[in-house]
Amino acid sequence: MRTGVAIDLGTSGFRAQKIDLETGEIKKTVITLRNPLPGANVMDHLDFAIHYGLDKAHGLSATAVKNILAELGVKLAEMEKFSICGNPIQLSIFQGIPIDDLAYAGERKKQKYHIEEQNRDARIVPLAEIEGFEEATNCKLFVPPSIKHEVGADALALIVKAGMIESNEIAIATDYGTNAEMALKANGIIYTGSAAAGPALEGQEIECGSIASPHTICDVEFEGNNLRCYVLDRDMNTIKGDLVNPKTGEVVEKGEITAKGITGTGVIALIETAMRNKLIVLPKIQTPDGIIHLQDGVIFTNKDLIAAGRAIGALRAGHITLCAAAGIDMEELQIAHMSGAAGTYMDAAKAHKVGMIPYNASYVSQIGNTSLIVAREILLSEDRLWELQAIAKEIVGTHVMFATSEAFKEAYLLELAYWNEGMAFKMLQKFLKKKKLPMIGEPSSILKIDRQVERDIPELGEEGLEVLEKVGTYLTMVIEDCEGCHKCVKVCPNGALRMDDKGTVKIRTDLCDGANCQRCLHACPDDRFKWENLTVAGV
Repeated sequence: MRTGVAIDLGTSGFRAQKIDLETGEIKKTVITLRNPLPGANVMDHLDFAIHYGLDKAHGLSATAVKNILAELGVKLAEMEKFSICGNPIQLSIFQGIPIDDLAYAGERKKQKYHIEEQNRDARIVPLAEIEGFEEATNCKLFVPPSIKHEVGADALALIVKAGMIESNEIAIATDYGTNAEMALKANGIIYTGSAAAGPALEGQEIECGSIASPHTICDVEFEGNNLRCYVLDRDMNTIKGDLVNPKTGEVVEKGEITAKGITGTGVIALIETAMRNKLIVLPKIQTPDGIIHLQDGVIFTNKDLIAAGRAIGALRAGHITLCAAAGIDMEELQIAHMSGAAGTYMDAAKAHKVGMIPYNASYVSQIGNTSLIVAREILLSEDRLWELQAIAKEIVGTHVMFATSEAFKEAYLLELAYWNEGMAFKMLQKFLKKKKLPMIGEPSSILKIDRQVERDIPELGEEGLEVLEKVGTYLTMVIEDCEGCHKCVKVCPNGALRMDDKGTVKIRTDLCDGANCQRCLHACPDDRFKWENLTVAGV
């Protein structure tokens, strides 16, 4: 069999497929539960690469990809084609392309530090040119283009698969992931942006959170005073789980499947359902212990509610900002497209009620993992790659940088006040009007939901889905004259760090919270624990 591999290098995890190049058939799918770089969001990954070396970041990304290839049963020497898709940071790190131009939004900063914009157009190069893949002597690497800055090939995939190029209707498309790429089409112009919502929408930075994978809670609904959990099975289908008392965790009725965590979609469903039933009255959970109890010990806390609220608020602020840039009112947004794992498994009606879909929308389509679909398309057709390049060039002039947008800043501050401080919705509306920003009305009662796929990855292949729970990437170093107090090990919240008697530290990077944590660094009493001394290690 002539073999190719398509991979979505996602911020929350990698998703890859082995493909028969002669027939175009998918043979096997492998996903990871975390990105191999320390941290749960793209800013953590950017920080790691900038402060500790692009070579280290690339080494971790490359090692993870090689471990995925092994799980797919693909040998480097035998692979003919390899295609990647994702945001510019992930694609650049994998290719070893400098990312300084992605780290700074302001042009003055770039001039001050003499930072040059990197070329991120579509390209085809020998995979063997990428460090770590020298054995792939007969393989070509296919890379789709970025639109601009933090809006990359994954956003382009979203625009194309949502049909926004051909349609002249006012519509918005959103990838409900860590970076929350979004695109608005109005008056024949496509406006793009990225809200950097954070990992809560992918089930991370949530105490019992997980990306969509087998045995995770993806939806909940009240039955009387109790909560019914719905859980993903081995094939990522939704199965009825336990019926539990949300205040105590007591199982009222046993379901058909066990759970080990909750997805971002489960979190959104829980928030909407709990708000509707007054179990949540913003900004607090209204239970005796401030916790909502789900099945098998899975819980949702006030801290989780804050994290999720920030993510939801970032999305709505992004939608408001794009409408402001296009000069249209929010009420003109009648069509919305949802992509990504969260966008697929999310109950669109519940997402609509909490404001993740514009309130005036009357039609919502859920279109799946567009990034992986496009990676597969360019693997099978070089013409498709150059088509995407032409499209990217057409829309490059209408990118909205949220980091420097006054509209986004004002809208997001109001969202934080609403979600985290308990500001009334009518007060939110009042301040939007005062700031002359597009207004948010009440949720539309008429909503047609077109769920085009049942799973974010519709086709898994005849060999099925494999979840690579351990990405197999580590950072290591020897701490000279270490006193062996092991304080660095004890403070690690995720159990990512190990140390032997000789002072050799080993960090499992997919579990490490990176720049958002670094407790190990601060716990060392003699300041001997230095991240700059870490090197990429094998298993």
